Amino acid sequence: MLENEESEEEEKHHQVKTGAKTRSQTESISLLKRRDKKCFTCRQCGKSFTHKQSLDVHMRIHTGEKPFTCEQCGQDFKRQGHLKIHMRIHTGEKPFTCEQCGKSFAHKGSFKRHINIHTGEKLHECDQCGRMFSRATGLKSHMSVHSQEKPHSCSVCGKSFSRLQSLKVHQKIHPGVRNHMCFECEKTFIRAADLKRHQRIHTGEKPYKCSHCDKRFSRSEHLKRHERIHTGEKPFTCDQCGKSFTQQGNFKSHMIIHTGEKLHECDQCGKTFLRASDLKSHMTVHSQEKPHSCSLCGKSFSRLQSLKQHQKIHTGVRNHVCFECEKTFITAADLKLHQRIHTGEKPYKCSHCDKRFNRSGTLKRHERIHTGEKPYHCTACGKSFTRISSLLSHTKNSHCK
Repeated sequence: MLENEESEEEEKHHQVKTGAKTRSQTESISLLKRRDKKCFTCRQCGKSFTHKQSLDVHMRIHTGEKPFTCEQCGQDFKRQGHLKIHMRIHTGEKPFTCEQCGKSFAHKGSFKRHINIHTGEKLHECDQCGRMFSRATGLKSHMSVHSQEKPHSCSVCGKSFSRLQSLKVHQKIHPGVRNHMCFECEKTFIRAADLKRHQRIHTGEKPYKCSHCDKRFSRSEHLKRHERIHTGEKPFTCDQCGKSFTQQGNFKSHMIIHTGEKLHECDQCGKTFLRASDLKSHMTVHSQEKPHSCSLCGKSFSRLQSLKQHQKIHTGVRNHVCFECEKTFITAADLKLHQRIHTGEKPYKCSHCDKRFNRSGTLKRHERIHTGEKPYHCTACGKSFTRISSLLSHTKNSHCK
């Protein structure tokens, strides 16, 4: 009897152990199946995730939550990784470099897109129409042409889209987020259309042709301004001297000549300027720190923007265009200097007479007439000159060599 009881107890114990093991195995298999099935589902758009943390991050798309903030400019981000990438704008870091042309990029995606310029490969084919694309994202975007279903609607304006990504891009128009970036110069835009228009600077595309001559323009408004040269229209007139201008910007620059006011004062040295932009440029004189260095020549700059402008000298990109004559310049400062030819602006006045000049160097040469200064001397005969060009002409044509 005792033996039977012991046998029964052993059998029950074995069943419990076996049952526990079976339940443990079943739970593990069930957990794996749940993970395979992506059991964490967004209730708003139906997208599923294998981990709850991924769902939590995804939900920020719907809630608009952006918990990661840039301490330098205050811009907010949904993910810490996005903030890390954004910080490269402030640091100037560009870790991805093209081996073929040496151009560097802050983003890996931008670098990959750039590489396609050199290879020219189009490996992604649409299985419905056969069209080829150099990037997978291009093919993915194209596929929405074939799909008629548009399940994703904008809650602000009601516009519908076939892809969630298209809706996300569209929704950025409403709050004014500048999420379309030019991969050539990293300038950002609110709309893809604005980016496309901007990129004509880099591609050289000029779809707008003048009806009076063969000149072409990248923007319709540039064409309109240009055609005033042919029509003679000058809608902006100075009420003080009667001078008229084809462009409003040139008119505003001209008006400063009459006021002569230098309202922008440097708080460190007291120097005053006509324009805020001139003061801003001047302030770099007082800054000793120059953390931004050119990787090609080693020259350092206090501002990242100054470094970017400097680097264009090496690339030879002349994307600063004069809308009056279409002449191009590497830097905005060179363009600004040139535009005084069209505006008639002469901000530099002689302290001895009433003559004015559009460049400081020209004023300096003129004032030598009053001061009698002749800094350039002929080493052969000792004769002095106010201009170096006069000295060169003298040494070339005289016999005192």
